[in-house]
Amino acid sequence: MRLLRLFLILSLVFNLAACASSDKDKNKVADKPAEVLYNEAGAAMKNEEYKTAANLFDEVERQHPYSEMATQAKLMSAYASYQAEDYTTALMSLDKFIELHPGHPDIAYAYYLRAISYYEQITDVGRDQDATQEAMDALDDVIRRFPETVYARDAKLKRNLTFDHLAGKEMEIGRFYLRRNQYQAAIRRFNIVVEQYQTTTHAPEALHRMVECYTALGLTDEAQKMAAILGHNYPGSEWYEASYSLLKKGKTLKLRNTPTTTIGRTKNSITDWFEGTF
Repeated sequence: MRLLRLFLILSLVFNLAACASSDKDKNKVADKPAEVLYNEAGAAMKNEEYKTAANLFDEVERQHPYSEMATQAKLMSAYASYQAEDYTTALMSLDKFIELHPGHPDIAYAYYLRAISYYEQITDVGRDQDATQEAMDALDDVIRRFPETVYARDAKLKRNLTFDHLAGKEMEIGRFYLRRNQYQAAIRRFNIVVEQYQTTTHAPEALHRMVECYTALGLTDEAQKMAAILGHNYPGSEWYEASYSLLKKGKTLKLRNTPTTTIGRTKNSITDWFEGTF
C-alpha cells in the first residue's frame, strides 16, 4: 500500500510538472530577429492586443539585449502595459528604464508616462488617496525636470486637478464629522483646506462650513471672522450668501457633497508619442 501511494504521488507530481512545462512552452515566443519581433509587437498594439504586445516587446529585450531596439522596446513594453491598464507592470518597467537610460531621447516621455500611470489610479474621494499623492509627486517631477516640453504643460493641468482632488478628500472627511456634530474634528479638516488648498474650488465651502461649526459651538466671533474672510475673497459665491444668512437669520445651507475632480484616461500626449514611433 505504501508503494502504491508513493507511486500515485510521484505520478501526480510528474503530471503537474508536465502540464506546467506545456503551458510554458505554449507561451514561449520563438527566437526571431529583433526587427521582426518589434514589428509584430507594433501590429499587436494597433490591434489593441496590449498584453500580447507587451510580451513581444519584452522578447525583443530578452532575445536581443544588446541590439539598438532593446532599449526602445523596454519603453514600448511599459506603454503597452499602461494601455492594458496594468499599471503595476508599467511602473516597474518605467522605473527600470529611467534608472538605466537617463539620457535617452524619450526620457521626458518616460517620466510623463510614469506620472500618468499614477494619475489614472486616483480613486474617488471616499477612498484612500495614496495614489493621488504619488501622482502629485510624479507630476511635479515632470514639471521640474522638463519645464519646456508639452508633457510639462499637460502635467501642470493634471497637477491642478490632482491638487483639487486632495482638497476634496479633506472636505469629505470634514463633512463626515460635521454630520455627526463633531465640530472640532470637522474644523480641523476644513482648516486644512483653507490653509493648504486655498487655490482650489473647495476653499469657499470650507470657510462656510467653519462658520457653521463655530456657530454651532457658540463661538460667534470666530464664525464672523470666517464669514468676513469668505466675503472678502468670494463675495459673490453661494457660500458667502449662506454664511451671511446663517449669521443674520440662523439659516443653514443643506449639507451636501460638492462635485469633485473627475479623473479619466489620458489620450492626447500619450498616444501621440506612440503613433510617432511607427
